[in-house]
Amino acid sequence: MMKLVVSTTKEELGKKSSAHAAALINKAIEENGSARILLSTGASQFPFFDEFVKENIDWSRVEMFHLDEYVGISEEHPASFKRYLIDRFVAKVNPGKVHLINGSEDPQKTIAALTALLNEKPVDVGLIGIGENAHIAFNDPPADFEAKEAYRVVTLAERCLQQQIGEGWFKSVEETYKQAISMTAPQIMKCKSIISVVPYKVKAEAIYNTLVNDVTPDVPATLMKKHADCTVYCDADSASLLSDELIKKYQ
Repeated sequence: MMKLVVSTTKEELGKKSSAHAAALINKAIEENGSARILLSTGASQFPFFDEFVKENIDWSRVEMFHLDEYVGISEEHPASFKRYLIDRFVAKVNPGKVHLINGSEDPQKTIAALTALLNEKPVDVGLIGIGENAHIAFNDPPADFEAKEAYRVVTLAERCLQQQIGEGWFKSVEETYKQAISMTAPQIMKCKSIISVVPYKVKAEAIYNTLVNDVTPDVPATLMKKHADCTVYCDADSASLLSDELIKKYQ
């Protein structure tokens, strides 16, 4: 089931969501000796990472994967998600194992290697953002809810490209990368727990559509409603289109 937590500010959202993630990770470490996590990127995740790197976790026991990366991008490019995670997470906490997607390598070889690793054992905690078009990873609508592979190469939708420009990663559509290696929606659903951090006004429509619609590929984030343990964290801005009744329904 999907649970909703609405915070007044993005800072409060960051603290609550990171504390939740830390509790799940520490529980996995206590029970299994290690924890596997899956991380998302983008401007919406800044409040989470600001707090997450401060959490009291034995990071040497944490194994990290991430959701997606542009095909053909160098990790030196400011928009590289690999670069994002190195700068904002890996360099700060030094996890025990790190599996980053290299956009400049052969996509199929990269996918095969990551798939083999993912098949070893489940991911304990997935941090799954929701895009402005309600995509999860780069599974733009209509998303494939029946995909068999763990990752695939996808062509990005126009609204997805515009989001990347709006967040300041690129100056124009011409500068954007049109394809990406993306974790598939079914693979995301294999995470034992999902935490979705979704602040900011630009995400209000996506949050509204996710909560009011039944599960549909046209609103990819609705798939997470079928997950046994999924919590969505919003701030006042991203929850601004929700009625009190709707908020209460998901609390």
